[in-house]
Amino acid sequence: MLMPKRVKWRKVQRGRMRGMAKGGSQVNFGEYGLQALEPGCITSRQLEAARIAITRSLGRGGKIWIRVFPDKPITIKPAETRMGKGKGNPEYWVTVIKPGRIMFEIEGVPRESAAHAVKLASRKLPVKVRFVERNEVA
Repeated sequence: MLMPKRVKWRKVQRGRMRGMAKGGSQVNFGEYGLQALEPGCITSRQLEAARIAITRSLGRGGKIWIRVFPDKPITIKPAETRMGKGKGNPEYWVTVIKPGRIMFEIEGVPRESAAHAVKLASRKLPVKVRFVERNEVA
């Protein structure tokens, strides 16, 4: 699964997911893409499950780019622990997704098989997504 090799800060605050994606909203590398339509956090496990779904659907053909990386640690306090005593330990990693962000790109396969692969991957993700092509605007 994806996670950073090292980070500057071990624990980070939650933050907010307001607004549209600032960058990464165009299909730059492949011909087709998977674009988020709503904000959310995607764990490294969900990202890996979506990647496996795409690669298995495409078989040996095509190339895939993963345009997002889980670099935010999520902390959890142990069960049956009293309030206070600081923040919990980092348990898993997420990537913050805003609307308009391209998460995966595919190249070298027909449109139908790329659309089918994106449909399979969308079932593994907790946010609404859509299939986009390179020439598409907005």
